Amino acid sequence: MSDAAVAARMRLEDQICFAVHATAHAFAQAYKPLLAPLRLTYPQYLVMLLLWEKDNRSVGELGGPLFLDSGTLSPLLKRLQGLGYVSRSVDPADERVTRIALTRQGAALRDKAAAIPQAMLGSMNLDLGELASLREQVKRLGAALRETG
Repeated sequence: MSDAAVAARMRLEDQICFAVHATAHAFAQAYKPLLAPLRLTYPQYLVMLLLWEKDNRSVGELGGPLFLDSGTLSPLLKRLQGLGYVSRSVDPADERVTRIALTRQGAALRDKAAAIPQAMLGSMNLDLGELASLREQVKRLGAALRETG
């Protein structure tokens, strides 16, 4: 392969990994002003979304869908506990397992966060069909990369 061909392949702006990275960064920045009144960071919001779907999960049950290990998730959960949004307790069936449950304040936060998805949709300049298609493509890409990794 010629130097020009290699150089063309190695341009940052042409890399899918960079496009995904830059978009992930843009998502975090777009969420920041929406989450600030709730005192949540973007990763904390993702944890709360899981807990609003199904409360009282183990740390592993939260980490799996988020692709986070317990070492990364534990400090985040401690901060959520400090905010009064979750409680952490030892699972009575297995003392090695920590369970995370919403507090009343954490459960009530769901109503305050309910407008966030619509606000984000408005900032994306995509219709629902385009967004659904893009989401599925990105999910397939992630699954394929996890299979080969």
